Parts: sequence; C-alpha cells; structure tokens
Amino acid sequence: MEPVSEPVSDPILDPRKGDVEDDASSTKRRSMLSLAGSLLAEISLPKLALAWFLLIGLPCLLLGVAPLLASIWLGTISSKASALFTGIWPALLLATFAALGWFGGRPLWRMAESNFWSLNSLAVQPAYVLCREGLRQLVENLLPSGTVKRRRSVIQALTAALAGLIVSSLALWVALLIWPASRWTGRLADLGAPTDLILAALANSIVLIAGYLAAAALIWGLADALMDQPHDLDAFHPEPATGRTWRVVHLSDIHTVGERFGFRIESGRSGPSGNHRLKQVFATLDRIHAQSPLDIILITGDLTDAGRSAEWSEFFDALTPYPHLAERVLALPGNHDVNVVDRANPARLDLPTSPNKRLRQLRTISALGALQGARVQIADKETGDFGGTLNKALSSYRNDMKTFADQGSFRLSWPLSELWASVFPMVQPPETEDGLGVIVLNSNAETHFSFTNALGLVSIEQIHAMEAAMSRYPHAAWIIALHHHLVEYPRPVKALSERIGTALINGSWFVRHLRRFSGKALVMHGHRHVDWIGKCGDLLIVSAPSPVMEATDDEETYFYIHTMLRDSEGHLALMKPQRIYLSGKRAP
Repeated sequence: MEPVSEPVSDPILDPRKGDVEDDASSTKRRSMLSLAGSLLAEISLPKLALAWFLLIGLPCLLLGVAPLLASIWLGTISSKASALFTGIWPALLLATFAALGWFGGRPLWRMAESNFWSLNSLAVQPAYVLCREGLRQLVENLLPSGTVKRRRSVIQALTAALAGLIVSSLALWVALLIWPASRWTGRLADLGAPTDLILAALANSIVLIAGYLAAAALIWGLADALMDQPHDLDAFHPEPATGRTWRVVHLSDIHTVGERFGFRIESGRSGPSGNHRLKQVFATLDRIHAQSPLDIILITGDLTDAGRSAEWSEFFDALTPYPHLAERVLALPGNHDVNVVDRANPARLDLPTSPNKRLRQLRTISALGALQGARVQIADKETGDFGGTLNKALSSYRNDMKTFADQGSFRLSWPLSELWASVFPMVQPPETEDGLGVIVLNSNAETHFSFTNALGLVSIEQIHAMEAAMSRYPHAAWIIALHHHLVEYPRPVKALSERIGTALINGSWFVRHLRRFSGKALVMHGHRHVDWIGKCGDLLIVSAPSPVMEATDDEETYFYIHTMLRDSEGHLALMKPQRIYLSGKRAP
C-alpha cells in the first residue's frame, strides 16, 4: 500500500519574510551605536592593525621621518657636494628623474592626489563636517522653523565658517602641545638609535598633520561660507510651443540583489526583498516609451547591492527583455558596486593587496561595457580628445580581465588598476553640435572598509578631461552624471546621523570648477535616495530618489522623467518633471 502524500504546510517562520540575520548591516533596523558595537566585537584585530599600518601608520611615519633623513642626507653630502655634481653624476641624476617622470609620472601623481584627499577624508572632512552639521542641527533646533527656512543660507554660511574656526583652533592646540617632542634636524649618528628616531618622526607627523588640519579646516570653512549656498529651484520652465526637448529618465540606487527574496544591506527587513520592483520599473518604462519615446535612461550608481556577480546577473536578466530600453541606458558606478567589502558584515575590511576590490571594479567595467561600451567615448586625460569607445579600450585587457577573475593574480592587479582609472570620464557626445551630451564620472573614493564605503571623490584628472571634452562642443548642452551629491541639501533633518558623512570629500572644490558651465550643463546624481532639484548659484543640480529603497514591499515608490530644453537665452532648463509611481503590490 502506497503512503498517502500530504501537502507541504506553511513553515512557522516564513523564509520569504527574512529574520534578524537579514538586519546585520541595516542602518534602518539597527542604530549606529549597535552597528559600531558589532564592529568592535567582530573586527579582525590583526588585519585591522596591518591595514592601519599600511594605510595610515607607514605614511605618517614616512612623513615625520622625511625632514630628519633629509637633514642627515644634506649634512652627509655637503662636504662632497663639489665631487657629486661634477663629471657624469648630473647627467645620471637628470636621466633618472626623467625616467621616473616618463614612466611613473601619472600613476605617482594619481597616488599623491589619492593620498592627499585620503588625508582630508581621514583628518579634515570628518572633524569639520561633524562640527558644521552639529552646529546646524543645534541652530535649527533652537530657532523657530519659520526663521530657519527664511535664513537658511545665512545659517549655512555662518555655521560653516564657525566650524572651520573651531576645528582649526583645536588642531592648532594639538600641534602646539606636541611641538616640544618634535625634532626637525638630525645627524648620521641618530641612525644608531632607531627608537628615538621613530618617536621623533611620530611627533613630527602629528605636528604636520595637525598643522595641515588647522589650515585646511579654516580654508574649508571659509570656502564653504563664501560659496553660493544651495537652494531649491524657484520655478520650472513652461512647456515650449516649438524647439528641441530631451526626455531623460533619471534612476539611481536600484540595489539589485542576487536572491529571489534577498534583502538590502542598508534596509534589511525595513526595505523591499527581491527584484520585483526593478522589473516593474523596466515594464513601466516600456509602456511609457511606446507612447512617448525616451532619449536617455540614466542610472547614477548603485546598480547592485554589493557588486556581486549574482547581482549583476539579476540586473541584466531584468533588462534583457527590453532591448529598446537597454540601448538608451547610461550607467556609472556607485559605492555599493565597488566599495562594499562584505554585504553581511560591516566589520570586514580589505587590505590594499586584496584582489576583492579589483574584482568588483572589473565586474563593474564589464557591465558598463555591455550596457554602453559601443556608445561612450573615453576622453584623454590631458587633451580631452576621444581615444575610442569603451569597448575598444577594454579589448586589449580582455584576457587579463578573465585571468584575474579566475585566479585573482596579484601580478595583474597594477595594470588593471590603471584600466579602472583610465576609462573615466566616459562621454556620450551630442548627436549634433548643439545637442545634448553626457559626461559619466566615477565619484567613488578609494576605501577598503565597509564603514567608510560611502565617501566620494572626483579626481582632478577626471575634471580636466571633462572640461577638455566639453570644450570640443562649445554649443552643446551637457548632463554631468556622478553618484555622490556635491553639497548637503538645504533641508531640515530629524537626527544628526542623517547629515553626516556621504557627500564628496572635495564637493565645494568641484562646484567651483563647474560654475563656468552654469547655463550649459546640469548635474545629476543619486546616493541619498531622495529627490531634490535645486541650484548652487546658477548651477542646476538634480538628485534622484530610489525607486527601490526606503520602502517595504507594500509601499509605493516613484522616480522621475525629466524634460530638458534650451530657454530663450540658450541656457539649459528643466520643465516640471513627470513623477512615475510604482505600485506597492508584489508582481506575481
């Protein structure tokens, strides 16, 4: 007699709804204090010590020991200077420096720039921003809301200047406190007492960094205070009777996950599961495009939740049924695509020698090549000339990329790091001399720690290439696309934690570079998951809401389709955007 089969009953714990383990890294379900406690409990102390030494300790030691070694070297060779600079020595020295400049100039400059802004991100930016935003939070809580709204620009300027002054004063006090222990000259005999030399070098580095912090914070605060303060856009341009317009879909932070019922890092069970809402986005755009054609679908970063292969696969599976949409997509990397070390553990960090970050970069480059590789040009960093498409740039690296992905070979890491730096900015040139072009930037800072993955940085190399590329089309209009926001929005917030830590490290500097393009360009970004349309001076800035994040499965979300045009003076202007709502009901 065969056994009677019983239907499978529902489990007591529905695995589709997740559990507390899905909230491991969620800033929505867990407090920052709770996450920090987990970080301290779970972090690998030997790995942290090694990373700290490689990324902070060793550079600081070299910085502090440099004046001592320089004085020892100068003292040693002073008596032999005449012999050193006669005969063949000058020619050899000149040839050596020429070779270093020729073969290593650009990587060394890029390393120096990265280290400079890393110093700012570690020393200046956190202290200054924490003080500035704390002051703003205090003022906004003390003053009536009406007064804050009317005087927001003045409050922003004054708190920026005051924060710079406070941080500068504290840093100067530290420098003066440590100064008696510092020593700036040395003798050859000092090399026989390395302990004393190291202690003096550490004191020197503290004085130098504190002195730099004192000057930089003051300059940073004054620069922020004197710049055009961000404000909401006063009005949209009316619909024109005639003339060229461009319809641009602005998506960002879609955070594709690799599992059918997977949850996002930041939201855990407070956010959606799976990718049904992303599929709803493309299905909705398909219907809209059939009725009124779209020109560009711009995705400003965080296409994936942690840059994993399965997540990229799910993204392409969602887009593949819509080839007419795919040929209009332009995308760029967000911090979740390249900087998240471990989606389940914020205490994890990558050593600079780890292949994991390079793998995330290669996955992103490969995905961008598949999306837009035949349509975007790579701008030369010096001239702005176009050196060919992204696919052409990737063709000579194809085998190395595959080998690295299979083996994680350290030997290939250096040339592939050059590839990552060389493909940005990407440029989609305008179709006509007075058409609309798009500049695609990488705004992700070089970080190796999950807790600092959200920091942003736009390199000066990218800025120069962008400016040169735009100058080739002086009559064109431009979208400048990046992931991170340039400035903090002029909006009240409930908690100080909402104001801290994710804007561009060099945001105010970048805004100043962009002022010359006011009227012919606008900036589009994501990262904050909220919509904001405003200006810094005359520079238009558009932030995209996330159609996926900040809502559970049963809640409604939305995104925008922007219509752009030239006004009567020839300036790039925005019409009132079309808000596209997404149902909170799960797709079958």
